[in-house]
Amino acid sequence: MTRDISGRSRPPVSSAWPVPSSPFTADAVKTVGLTMLAVAAGAIGWSGNPLTLPLAFVFPALWANAPSRIAAGIVSAGYFLAASRGLPQGVVNYFGSGIAEGLALWLGASLAFVVVHAVLWTSRPGRGRTLRYATAALLLSVPPFGIVGWAHPITAAGIVFPGWGWWGLGAAAIGLLAMTTKVWSIATLVLGGAFAWSAAVWTDPSVPDGWIGVDTEFGGERGKYTGLFQHRETIAAVKAAAAQGYKVVVLPEGAAGIWTPTVERLWVNEIKVLDVVVIAGAILVDRQGYDNVMVEISGEGAPILYRQRMPVPVSMWQPWLALVGETGGARANFFANPIVEFGGARVAPLICYEQLIVWPLLQSALYVPDIVVATGNGWWTHGTSIVAIQKSATIAWARLFDLPLIMALNI
Repeated sequence: MTRDISGRSRPPVSSAWPVPSSPFTADAVKTVGLTMLAVAAGAIGWSGNPLTLPLAFVFPALWANAPSRIAAGIVSAGYFLAASRGLPQGVVNYFGSGIAEGLALWLGASLAFVVVHAVLWTSRPGRGRTLRYATAALLLSVPPFGIVGWAHPITAAGIVFPGWGWWGLGAAAIGLLAMTTKVWSIATLVLGGAFAWSAAVWTDPSVPDGWIGVDTEFGGERGKYTGLFQHRETIAAVKAAAAQGYKVVVLPEGAAGIWTPTVERLWVNEIKVLDVVVIAGAILVDRQGYDNVMVEISGEGAPILYRQRMPVPVSMWQPWLALVGETGGARANFFANPIVEFGGARVAPLICYEQLIVWPLLQSALYVPDIVVATGNGWWTHGTSIVAIQKSATIAWARLFDLPLIMALNI
């Protein structure tokens, strides 16, 4: 104690000003850093180049090292939103709406990915954390969460372990789980080495003899379907391919428009003079809604070859309509017809959105297909990388199981 001039005692005065606490705590800084890395992994990994897909393998390590549950959610959101960055513009193109609607659907689509990873995150390292990540990865591979399970890191299995089939899928899964442990750096080196080798000897999926996928550039518009002019133009493209000796011509999703008896007669009459079979996308309408299908067209008829298992949510698949007593929207057949027989071959069919999620191709692979046939209609993706990402994911799946691949897209 000290005394003032009056002789009264007073407490000592500190020689330093009080230092306010900083909002930039170590955890906050770490969260920002991990989120930036997650955004980079999502943006570069899902750039549309198949050989960048393995960057998605870093996501489990970033998730595991998050300092809190909220941070894990933020990291997950950064990765998913960066990977799906083309969605807002795609929504604007499709619905003709403003960017606000696109942003709302973009954020809404991320909820499943973010919530699953945030809820299952744990601060305790070890086996429990690994099992929790395995649960999250599995949930986002199958319905219902798997319906919006885009940008799943396991998609890169076919790039790192091409031709390994189910063994490659297992190796990739083990690698992803190892990334959540303290040996993540060793796992990174192993996966990086495997990827370096596969990149050095990389080849695209083969194309079976006599098959060709014909891309079209008819564009599109919501609610508009193929007219007579487009039918004639597409049939002309089929005839040109047949003249070059091709026996099977694959056309994009929706290439044959709404499938009616009149449209069927038009196609069958035009095709019967050719030694060719056509697989064309079409829409089969009934009183409850419609099926997005592939039709097998030849001079003998045009049976339905495949009904899409998972149409695009919101724009096509609208399950809430039934809850309010309305009809319409595309039917989701979820686990139906994973394999179709075509010309003595076992075909794994994928229509558009099915190429971006996990279970359709893996379900088809259980039946040992001979070829992957993938079609799409990407007119609404103008100005985005969605089609390129779709292609890279399909290539990765085909290479994983060393399957020939035929793709046909309308843009």
